[in-house]
Amino acid sequence: MSTIPTRDAAWTLLREYNTDDFHLRHARTVESVLRWFAVELGYGDDADFWAVVGLLHDLDFEQFPDAHCIKVQEIMRERDIDERLIRAVASHGYALTVDIEPQHEMERVLYAVDELTGLIWAAALMRPSKSTQDMEVSSVRKKFKDRKFAAGCSRDVIERGAAMLGWTLDELLAKTLSAMRATEFEVNDGEVS
Repeated sequence: MSTIPTRDAAWTLLREYNTDDFHLRHARTVESVLRWFAVELGYGDDADFWAVVGLLHDLDFEQFPDAHCIKVQEIMRERDIDERLIRAVASHGYALTVDIEPQHEMERVLYAVDELTGLIWAAALMRPSKSTQDMEVSSVRKKFKDRKFAAGCSRDVIERGAAMLGWTLDELLAKTLSAMRATEFEVNDGEVS
């Protein structure tokens, strides 16, 4: 019988394939942001599921970057993890490495915020406060438009994600910044090493 791992089991699995502090922090950030969105969008009863999807979304990236969103499916199936979770995690590689189109609102949120959280965090680290707490949407928008800044964060993916959700880019930027502000202390106080 397939299972959905607890948060602790998901963290242990993540640590089995990831050791880099950057990747672990990103996983915790996306975990917290997805939990925030679950509650915000009326899926509070599924917040733990959304969070585990966020935590495990890049499970295969550090060790298998060329098979990202592909190898993760194999790893999870070997552990008899629920297909809903496998599909959700893999779908954030849509049109990049897999043809699994995000359908559920959670999958679309993950697709939209994965790259965006990286861009927002990079922008926050440039601030004297090194925090999202004093950031404004206008600052995020300015960094978004500067394609040389955090060049690894795909603006095309972020824009497609906003469109999938039926949100304007500014709505996505504002909501994601709000989610990161609300969860920043939780992410920073959590186990990273």
